[in-house]
Amino acid sequence: METRTLGSLQVSVVGIGCNNFGARLDLDGTTKVVNAAIESGINFFDTADIYGATQSEVLLGQALGARRKDVVVATKFGMPIDDTHFGAKPDYVRQACEDSLRRLGTDYIDLYQLHYPDDTVPISETLGALHELISAGKVREIGCSNLNVAQLREAKAAAGDGASFVSIQNQYSLLARDPEHDGVLEACDELGLGFLPFYPLANGLLTGKIRPGEPLPENSRLAKMPAERSVHWLSDDFQHRVGALLSYAEEIELPILSLAFSWLLGHHQVSSVIAGASNPEQVRANAGAPLQLSAEQFERLNELTA
Repeated sequence: METRTLGSLQVSVVGIGCNNFGARLDLDGTTKVVNAAIESGINFFDTADIYGATQSEVLLGQALGARRKDVVVATKFGMPIDDTHFGAKPDYVRQACEDSLRRLGTDYIDLYQLHYPDDTVPISETLGALHELISAGKVREIGCSNLNVAQLREAKAAAGDGASFVSIQNQYSLLARDPEHDGVLEACDELGLGFLPFYPLANGLLTGKIRPGEPLPENSRLAKMPAERSVHWLSDDFQHRVGALLSYAEEIELPILSLAFSWLLGHHQVSSVIAGASNPEQVRANAGAPLQLSAEQFERLNELTA
């Protein structure tokens, strides 16, 4: 498994998104996914305090056990856990970190990420609290998610000589190419950030298991998603582009899953593609998906999904 640099960390180019842990998966299911990931060379696990109603961190920590030191654990804070636990005020940042450490059963977090910007708090105050956590040895690196270019630049300026973000986690896939157009990918080069795409498989549309005009697989995430949310992913536009990608994948005799991972990793700013998995088979498929696309294949994927 290839690794790439993320701040001072070395992360596998395929990571595990842990949003299924505590939601679709219990401890046994989580442990099977974690075991398959480590056996496949994956060392990067990305969770959040809100995943699985706070149980994702708990199950991830239990499944890792003594192997904690061998992997890179990323988690997030800031989105509402309940009516009082949310935001980016310094006191809350410190408390949220302690809570995550306790749930994970560890004494340090490799990558601690602001999950969503909090415009009620100066970013300098949030960064100050995060710098304290690094100085205390509780956090190794810090990152952010869902920030735009202006917010990233503001954070870099506010950091001064203190700790600054090493990563940005925004939505990016063959079906959601906003980071190319909103300047975030360019800002990664400008500010020295690694990019971590979320929804890299577009909620299953890029796995090859969902085909336009056919019923959704019974256990797929989209099949279980409320209609008001799934309507976005099942739009005519997405269905048309998925159909075009499937046809191209068949033409060049490569799985669409490989095209999805490999196209993202073809962008040098991308440090790791973190995808959820609900069973070991999905983990192994994801781990084996990346390959080196030719320049012609890369450009053709750009054209098909522009």
